Amino acid sequence: MGTQFRRLKEEIESCRDDMVRLASDSTLANHQVLEISQRLDHLLNEFSHYKK
Repeated sequence: MGTQFRRLKEEIESCRDDMVRLASDSTLANHQVLEISQRLDHLLNEFSHYKK
């Protein structure tokens, strides 16, 4: 359980970093930024459910 939790947290941080990097190089409306944002939302929802 602990390893999966850490892996999820690391994936969230990586996804967040990717989104910020892409958004700073383009716009928030960029297709790739939107895809990563959706992925991040999914990961955050998973994290929230996992903590319960």
